[in-house]
Amino acid sequence: MSLKVGDSLPEATFKTMTAEGPKDVTTADVFAGKTVVLFAVPGAFTPTCTLNHLPGYVSHADAISAKGVDAIAVVSVNDVFVMDAWARASDPDHRVLFLADGSAAFTKAIGLELDATGFGMGVRSRRYSALVRNGVVEQLNVEEVAGKAEKSGADAMLASL
Repeated sequence: MSLKVGDSLPEATFKTMTAEGPKDVTTADVFAGKTVVLFAVPGAFTPTCTLNHLPGYVSHADAISAKGVDAIAVVSVNDVFVMDAWARASDPDHRVLFLADGSAAFTKAIGLELDATGFGMGVRSRRYSALVRNGVVEQLNVEEVAGKAEKSGADAMLASL
């Protein structure tokens, strides 16, 4: 079953990087009592993700926050070390929270996995964005084509807030 508007996010654990090393962060830690823009990418450092999707959220972070959003988070089926390297390379001011879903547990739980084995990438996430308020999905924008970040991009999210 695929995630839809009105659903609560399932309990899951992500990895994030801290000064002390990798740390577990749960969906409750990220979403409970907060309004969060969550977006997902098929892979860190991949062309559309790095050149289009993530930069839009980084550059529009202040405008998105001004609309009452407490945090912006990106999730990808990558390990915490790759996500940390991508964060350091792409978001030096820490405007976005990078969530590693290394085993795709969260991605599979919400039914938004992408079979990218044909590209040598294994199971990944479909590209989407969501507005999540206190753990409940209020908006969900799933791309039909993984190489496009139009309806899930920062411009579209900002316009809908």
